[in-house]
Amino acid sequence: MNEFVPLVVLGLFAVGLALAFPFVSSLVGKRRPSDRKLEPYECGISPESDALGPVSIKFSITAMLFLLCDIEVVFLYPWAAAYGKLGWFGLVEMLVFVAILVVGYLYVWKRGAFEWDI
Repeated sequence: MNEFVPLVVLGLFAVGLALAFPFVSSLVGKRRPSDRKLEPYECGISPESDALGPVSIKFSITAMLFLLCDIEVVFLYPWAAAYGKLGWFGLVEMLVFVAILVVGYLYVWKRGAFEWDI
């Protein structure tokens, strides 16, 4: 049980900061509302359409591809850390993993997921 104490302390610290920062910001921050600050964009351009309109599916596809690349990196770090213990078996397994990802990347490229001019 003693090995979980630092993890619990870290979790409590993170929750404490998450609760404290908005509270401290509301106490310390300056409030000077103006018409320009209340506009929807920071550049001050008025919107041309309603914000609740349809969203292009390209945005969702790009977000999913970004998440897939992040997950790939998450799997590459522990493999790199344990590469010395895994030997050739680990290398072959990671090459298979990367090959599957490359095939998927080529598939979405051929399907036009990266073409934004449409």
